[in-house]
Amino acid sequence: MYIWQRDGWPNLSWNDPQLAAALTQANKKESRLLGKMEALGFAMQGEACLQTLTQDVVKSSEIEGEKLDSDQVRSSIARRLGMDIAGLVPSDRNVEGVVEMMLDATQNYPQALTEERLFAWHAALFPTGFSGMQIINAGCWRTDNAGPMQVISGPVGRERVHYEAPPAEQIPNEITRFLNWFNAPADIDPLLKAGLAHLWFVTIHPFDDGNGRIARAITDMALAQGEGSPQRSYSMSAQIRLERKDYYALLESSQKATLDITAWQAWFLDCLTRAIDDAQIVLGTALKKAHFWEKMAKESLNERQILVLQRVMREDWEGKLTSSKWATLARCGQATAGRDINDLIKKGVLRKDEGGGRSTSYSIVVDGQ
Repeated sequence: MYIWQRDGWPNLSWNDPQLAAALTQANKKESRLLGKMEALGFAMQGEACLQTLTQDVVKSSEIEGEKLDSDQVRSSIARRLGMDIAGLVPSDRNVEGVVEMMLDATQNYPQALTEERLFAWHAALFPTGFSGMQIINAGCWRTDNAGPMQVISGPVGRERVHYEAPPAEQIPNEITRFLNWFNAPADIDPLLKAGLAHLWFVTIHPFDDGNGRIARAITDMALAQGEGSPQRSYSMSAQIRLERKDYYALLESSQKATLDITAWQAWFLDCLTRAIDDAQIVLGTALKKAHFWEKMAKESLNERQILVLQRVMREDWEGKLTSSKWATLARCGQATAGRDINDLIKKGVLRKDEGGGRSTSYSIVVDGQ
């Protein structure tokens, strides 16, 4: 028996005393992080939010096995938020759709969540009407014409059914109850509301595809409502991506259990706390970057140098900086790349790593290190 088949659904409950310590810890850490964010200058707040939203979009898609180009995601978010950053690149329509959904959820969090809004999010996720090679009903509820909606794994003939969603004919009523609850004044802690909203929506599973990504967008919307701010300072999706195995295991066990979802809420709070802990590290890195660029404001740098330094200092930078990579990033010749690098070495901005010849690489000097 699935949770939605039980008498009393969707009146989900949990043991408050069992969650008290985890809830208190999560709220305290969230408050400290928000305090640190408020202490940052406007520009650094924007950069931290841009980094968090980029993580959210990229990692939420990765959970579903879809790899998005982080440069495209970052550029799309920056353009939509009106941020002036270097290195903007064009974004394809799949990236634009995911970004559109996430920004609508977080930037427009005070607005009511409606069926029309959910349809718009779903249509944005699947602009071609295809999920991979499969045609889906984009921007409308699933129909179950091909059979019940099931979450399965394993090879053909030996499939394992992890979950079966409510029949399609129940979706309008299920969604109405969910939206009425979500849009009503919250009578529970915002963090618990976010966890409940996530499990409740993904249990209804109203679309042919994209239910997980939309559930995580709803989670971020609920968290933004609780904070009363569109500025995202930590990424739940990035943490869920790291804990994907536990995430799916908790979803499956909760959807096959009773209406008591204490185990799910406990995991959700712990996962959120770990996401905040990780954000503290990212924020420390952001502060180092801020000090670095304050120092660079006193230096005379050309556009190529600014562009490459910004790219190398991003969280998703991989590998070492070489003259060849410099030439590629700055779209210039090797000789020009060499002059740019040598100029930065003289200014104490770059240093040459150990090694030489073709393997010569360089590191940015941050806070004298």
